[in-house]
Amino acid sequence: MAGLVNNLLILFLVFQNICLGFRSPLSVFKRYKDTARPFSSECLGSDQPVISLGLSDFALDIRMPGVMPKQSDTYLCMSVPLPVDDEAYVVDFKPHASMDTVHHMLLFGCNEPSSTENYWDCDEGTCKDKSNILYAWARNAPPTRLPKGVGFRVGGETGGRFFVLQVHYGDISAFRDKHKDCSGVTLHLTHQKQPLIAGMYLMMSVNTVIPPGEKVVDADIACHYKRFPMHLFAYRVHTHRLGKVVSGYRVRNGQWTLIGRQSPQLPQAFYPVERPVDVSYDDILAARCVFSGEGRTTETHIGGTADDEMCNFYIMYYMEAKHAVSYMTCTQNANPEMFRNIPQEANIPIPVKSDMLKMTHGHHEETKDTDKSSLLQQAKKEEEEILDQDFHIEEAVEWPGLDLRLGQVSGLALDPENNLVLFHRGDHVWDENSFDSKFVYQQRGLGPIEQNTILVLNPSNAKLLRSMGKSLFYLPHGLSIDKNGNYWVTDVALHQVFKLGADDKEPLLILGVALQPGSDKNHFCQPTDVAVDPITGSIYVSDGYCNSRIIQFSPNGLYVNQWGEETSLGRARPGQFHIPHSLALIPDFSQLCVADRENGRIQCFRLETGEFVREIKHKSFGRELFAVSYVPGGLLFAVNGMPYPGEAEPVQGFVMNFSTGEIIDTFIPLRKSFEMPHDVVASEDKTVFVGDVHARAVWKFASTEKMEHRSVKKAGIEVQEIKESETIVEARLKNNPEPTDPLKKQEKQHLVRQASTGVSFVLITTLLIIPVVVLLAILVFIRWRKTTVYGADGEHKLDSSSGRNLGRLRGKGGGGLNLGNFFASHKGYSRKGFDRLSTEGSDQEKDEDDGTDSEEECSAPPPPPAPSSS
Repeated sequence: MAGLVNNLLILFLVFQNICLGFRSPLSVFKRYKDTARPFSSECLGSDQPVISLGLSDFALDIRMPGVMPKQSDTYLCMSVPLPVDDEAYVVDFKPHASMDTVHHMLLFGCNEPSSTENYWDCDEGTCKDKSNILYAWARNAPPTRLPKGVGFRVGGETGGRFFVLQVHYGDISAFRDKHKDCSGVTLHLTHQKQPLIAGMYLMMSVNTVIPPGEKVVDADIACHYKRFPMHLFAYRVHTHRLGKVVSGYRVRNGQWTLIGRQSPQLPQAFYPVERPVDVSYDDILAARCVFSGEGRTTETHIGGTADDEMCNFYIMYYMEAKHAVSYMTCTQNANPEMFRNIPQEANIPIPVKSDMLKMTHGHHEETKDTDKSSLLQQAKKEEEEILDQDFHIEEAVEWPGLDLRLGQVSGLALDPENNLVLFHRGDHVWDENSFDSKFVYQQRGLGPIEQNTILVLNPSNAKLLRSMGKSLFYLPHGLSIDKNGNYWVTDVALHQVFKLGADDKEPLLILGVALQPGSDKNHFCQPTDVAVDPITGSIYVSDGYCNSRIIQFSPNGLYVNQWGEETSLGRARPGQFHIPHSLALIPDFSQLCVADRENGRIQCFRLETGEFVREIKHKSFGRELFAVSYVPGGLLFAVNGMPYPGEAEPVQGFVMNFSTGEIIDTFIPLRKSFEMPHDVVASEDKTVFVGDVHARAVWKFASTEKMEHRSVKKAGIEVQEIKESETIVEARLKNNPEPTDPLKKQEKQHLVRQASTGVSFVLITTLLIIPVVVLLAILVFIRWRKTTVYGADGEHKLDSSSGRNLGRLRGKGGGGLNLGNFFASHKGYSRKGFDRLSTEGSDQEKDEDDGTDSEEECSAPPPPPAPSSS
C-alpha cells in the first residue's frame, strides 16, 4: 500500500510539473492584466496594455480609449501608470495614428496626471507636477528607435511614474462616420540599466508674427548651453501650413555646425543627425524657421489652431547617467546679431512633392477670434507641459505656525527635504535710526542678535526641527537654499553675503566686507537676496537698497559679471532697478527673475549674459512688489506692498503663469492681515508660505483641492490621512466588484508578484481535478497490471522509472521562457542614430508570443532717496 501511495504522489508531481512548465515567466508576466481594456469594439489595438518581451523587457500599449471629439482643434489627454515600481528605460516608440484623424500626439512623463478619468480635455492640464516630453508624432511619422545603450529613464526614485498621452484632433470631419479613435503609441521598455540617458531639448519661438503676403519671414531662436556635455542623435521639426524649412545648429567659436534641417510639410518624424554633434558648456544652440505669409490676408501669430503657426525644433540627446537632465527648453533669441552669419542653406526651402502638399494637417478652416495671451497659452499647451490652472489658493487655517513668537521675518525658503526655513531678526529691528546717510550701520553697540535667527520648521505642524545663526547677524534680510542644502543669507547691516552649511556653526563662504558699504566688485550696499544656479553653481546677488545691480560670482565666490542701473526719471526702462529686492532662478528657461520693488514689477534676464528678456507688470501689483518665487512646472508667485494713500490696490499674493505672465489667482490671509509681506516661497504641490516683516508672522496657504475632504469611511471606503496636521484625505475602495484597470490604478505592485497571485480560481480547480481523474485511471491500470504481469516487484520498477522521468521533466519545465532580444541585429547593417522607416506596415500588430521583429537594431557612435526700510 505504501508503494501505491508513493506512485500516486510521484505521478501527481509529474503532472503538476508538466502543467507548470507551460506557465512560463512570460505567461505569468502577462497576467498583470487579464481583464479587458475599456476600448471601443472598433479599436484594433491589443486589449492587454502590458506584454512581456522576455525576462527584463516589456511593451506598454498607450491608446485613447475609443474617443470621438466633438469639435475641431480638440486636445484630449489620457494617462497610463508605469506598471512597475522600480526603474525602467524606454528604448523604442511605435506610433499608431493617421494624419487623416490626428494632427499630432505628444507623450509626457510625470508623477501626477491632471485627472484620473479614462480621458479628459487637456484644457484641464496634462500633469499636476512637472512634466517632460518623451515623444512627439505628426504627419504619419514612422516609428522612433533610440541608439543602443540609450533610454529615457522612468520610474524609480527620479523618473516619472505616469505616461500622459496628448492627442490633438484637428479637423473632426474625419469623424462624420461616427467612428471612435484609439490612436496612441506602444513603448518598448527594459529593466536593463542604460549607461546613457536620453532627453529632449525643445527650441520654440513664442512671439513670431507673420505679416500677410510677406514672402519670407524668419523666426530665430538661440540659447547658450550651460550644462554638462550632451550628444545629439536625432531631431524633429514642427510648424503648421506656412512653414517652409526649419534648421538647427550648434555654434561654437563662430562656427556653425548643422544638426539637421527639414521641411515641416514632410512626415514629422525624428530624423537621425547625419554626423555626430556634441554640445559643450558655453556652446550656442540656434534654430531658424522660415515662413511665408503669401495667401494670408491677416497677421498670423503663434498658437495652436489651424490658422495659427508654430516654430519648433526638437533635439533628442543623450548624456552620461550621473549628469543626465531629462528635459530642457529654449524660447529666446540670445544673440540676434549672430544670425547674420547663419549658413545660406537655412533659407533654402526643401522641395516637397505635390501629392505630399495635398496631405494637409487636418485642421479645419474656421477662424477663431482669440486674444494674444490665449494664443500663446495654446502654443505652450501643444509643445510644453500644461499648467493646471484650475485651483485657488487659500490660507491653511489649521496651521499653527501663525502663532509662533518671531522677530521681523525677512526671508523664507524650503530645504531639499521640503522643510520650511525662515530667517528672522530676533530682538533687532530696522528703523529710521539703523543707518546714517551713507548707509553705515549705527547700532553696532547692540552687538549681534543673541537668538537663533535661522529656524527649520516642519511644514505640516510648524514644529521646530532645529535652529542656528546665534550671534552671527545684525539685520538679516534674504535667504535661499541651494540643491545641496546650504543656506545663503544676506545681512543689510553687515553688507555681506554668507554661505552656511545646515549643520555648521561657522560660515563656509563670506562675500563683501563687514560693516563697509560700497559699490565695487568687493563691496555690497545692503544686499537683499541670493540665488544659486543648481546646474553651474553660479551665485547671483541682488545689491540692493543703495546699489541697483545684480552681481554674478563663480561657485567659489569670484566676481564674474554684473548688470543693472538706477532708475531714471519717468518710466523705468528695462535693466533699471529701484531696489532689486528678491530673486527667483528659473533653471528650465535659464532665466533670473527680479522683484524690482519700488518699480512694482518683475524683470527677467538671461542667466549667462544678464540680457533683459521681459517684464511682468500688472496694475494690481500697485507701486511695490516685494518678492517673487518660481515653482518648476511654470508657476510664479509674488507678494506686493501696502497701497499708497489714495490708491486702491490691496496688499495680496499673486499666482502667475510664467510663460504668459498672466495672473491665475490672488490670495489673502483669513487670520490677521498682511502688513508688509516681505518674502514668499512655494513648493511644487502649490503649498505657499508668506513671511511678514511688520506682522512678524508666517502664513501657510494651499490650493483648495488639497484643503477639501474627499470622502469619509463608510460602506467599504477606507480613508487615509496624507499629511500630519492637514485635512487631506483620499478614498480607496476596499471591495471593488469590477475588474481592476491599470489605466486608473494609483497604487501598483510589481508585475511578477502581482501576476503570480493572479491565477484564477477556475484554472486552479482545473489543474487539481484533471490530475485526480488521471491518477484514478492510472490506479485502476496499475492494479490490473500487478495481478497479470509484474507480480510483487512491480511497485519498485515503476517507482524507479518514474523518478528518472520526473528528473527529465523538471529539467525541461524548470527554466523560464526566454525570447531573447526584442530587436534582431542583422549582418552588414549599421547606422547612426536610428532609421527613417517606411510607413508601410509600421502599425501591424504581431502575435504577443512572438518575440521577433524584422526591424534592425540601431547603434550610435560612443559619446565622444532712501526707501522704506524692511
